[in-house]
Amino acid sequence: MAGAAGARELLCRVCITVQTGVQREDRPGTPRAGEKPAYVHRAFVAIANRYDLLNTLLSFNLDRGWRRATVAAVGLSGSEAILDVATGTGMLAREMQRRLGAGGKVLGIDFCEPMLRRAKGLADNIHPVLATAERLPFADSSLDGATVAFGLRNVPDMEMALREATRVVRPGGRVVCLEFSRPRNAILQRLHRFYLLRVLPTVGWLISGDREAYVYLPRSIMAFPSAEELRSVMEKAGLEKTAYRFLTWGVVAIHSGTKPGPGGAPA
Repeated sequence: MAGAAGARELLCRVCITVQTGVQREDRPGTPRAGEKPAYVHRAFVAIANRYDLLNTLLSFNLDRGWRRATVAAVGLSGSEAILDVATGTGMLAREMQRRLGAGGKVLGIDFCEPMLRRAKGLADNIHPVLATAERLPFADSSLDGATVAFGLRNVPDMEMALREATRVVRPGGRVVCLEFSRPRNAILQRLHRFYLLRVLPTVGWLISGDREAYVYLPRSIMAFPSAEELRSVMEKAGLEKTAYRFLTWGVVAIHSGTKPGPGGAPA
């Protein structure tokens, strides 16, 4: 009888946990307060060698079109110096360099050295820099534009990262963000949630060998601000003419903003 009572108590606890959730600190895939940088760093070190492959597989190869649309939103002419924040293995940076050609320059910053080494190995014309998004090692107004793809979710202070990107871009330059979003259609929302919570972690774990990283990913997507909220953060960071558009039924969104001229005058 004692064993049966214990089993019933355990079952009740499990049901309560499923219904109400557990504290963020106890959930796998959710870093504790103050530990996010180290947690994210460990995750990306673990999956660096399979990162590009998994991006393509898990997005059904749609990520290539998303990156092309992001580069187009920067408005390149061919001679600019562009910063790619949280460049990772340099997938977006390589797309920008192809668009710029020999006349342009792409710098990619990331705080994960194994990712940067892979970026350098895949394209020797990308200039990798080991740095954090919140403290960019570049002078004010020294670059023509900045991008960040799927990186804002991973920084502890998103507004500070956007403020830094705005600082280093010249007046009139654009800051463009590609990030996951959530569909607005109710049916698509349910399908999207099922994919995030069931399919993505399993496939990511099987291919990368790291379960934690692909439990963190869907939770970071679901906790990320809405498209309108992100637009507001960009404006707080000092950008004007902010706008966004959804791709692939709202699965991702591209946000853009322009750095104003001196004294806030239009650039």
